[in-house]
Amino acid sequence: MKLLKQKVMNEGIVLGSGVLKVDSFLNHQMDPVLMREVGREFTRRFAGEEITKVLTIESSGIAPGIMTALELGVPLIFARKQKSLTLTEDIFVEKVYSFTKKESNEITVSKKFIAAGERVLIVDDFLANGEAAFGLARIVEQAGGSVAGIGIVIEKSFQPGNRLLQEAGYRLESLVRIASLEDGRVTFMEEDEVLPG
Repeated sequence: MKLLKQKVMNEGIVLGSGVLKVDSFLNHQMDPVLMREVGREFTRRFAGEEITKVLTIESSGIAPGIMTALELGVPLIFARKQKSLTLTEDIFVEKVYSFTKKESNEITVSKKFIAAGERVLIVDDFLANGEAAFGLARIVEQAGGSVAGIGIVIEKSFQPGNRLLQEAGYRLESLVRIASLEDGRVTFMEEDEVLPG
């Protein structure tokens, strides 16, 4: 996705070999035009999947998630990381470890929002090790739904998330795939390139 690649090149900041800061357009300040295009692209890629809901995780997944849900004409659900006084029972709970933040979170989704038979598209901002995507997929499956696919805005292809999710049988579509963040530079993968491992 050309517009997204340009944003990563122009505004992304490499913080070491494993961390890319994109807070000027994706996960602090958000570019609504870019998010609309992200939603359209996910809708195009997952056309024909009969998606009934989009599921993401707060907070960075909400912008691409809501734009995808808008384009698909379906509701967006976001898994909460923060404890809520109003969300205490009849919930799905999964533990998810964030390698960027070096912490585990319990994510929760109310059982009333995902029903058996739902076709759920998972959308998230980043893919590294796949922890968030796996946690969201387990919630969908606990509900008796099926994962129609996983849409990722930026994939760090040098980490194992892509391989692990595909080995588990999930359809994965990443809009931008990064091969390396070495030497303070973003190196993109070619469209059909597969990293060894």
